[in-house]
Amino acid sequence: MAVKERVGVVVSTKMDKTAVVAVENRAPHPKYKKIVVKTKKYKAHDPENQCREGDKVLIRETRPLSKTKRWIVVEILERKVV
Repeated sequence: MAVKERVGVVVSTKMDKTAVVAVENRAPHPKYKKIVVKTKKYKAHDPENQCREGDKVLIRETRPLSKTKRWIVVEILERKVV
């Protein structure tokens, strides 16, 4: 079975050991062919609290870790320049 992975941007790190990651999906509208951007937020486990808001991260699906948390941060691809 294929492992689900997504690349997104961290939008919140207010929770302990959790990062909220926004993943963009760009697809053409079926009728009008204009590119439509849909954003979905995932709660991802970040055990060392390494993520900061604005970081680009790779997340992977895992077993349920809490009521809403089913993803884990695999690596930080790009740090936000402060």
